[in-house]
Amino acid sequence: MKIFVAIAFILIIASLASALVYLMKDKGRSMRTVKALALRVGFSVSLFILILIANHYGYIQPTGIRY
Repeated sequence: MKIFVAIAFILIIASLASALVYLMKDKGRSMRTVKALALRVGFSVSLFILILIANHYGYIQPTGIRY
């Protein structure tokens, strides 16, 4: 499970970096930045759903807040 979460975080960061590159390169004249940011949102939502499903089926355990 840790590997899937790590891969998802890497994909999210890579998509965000590519959006920055497209924004600087195209100067807002193309839709590549919007597509890269939409892909980042999709990865983030997918990661959130994956974590919820993993918690539901017991693949991960909540630890709670410790003081």
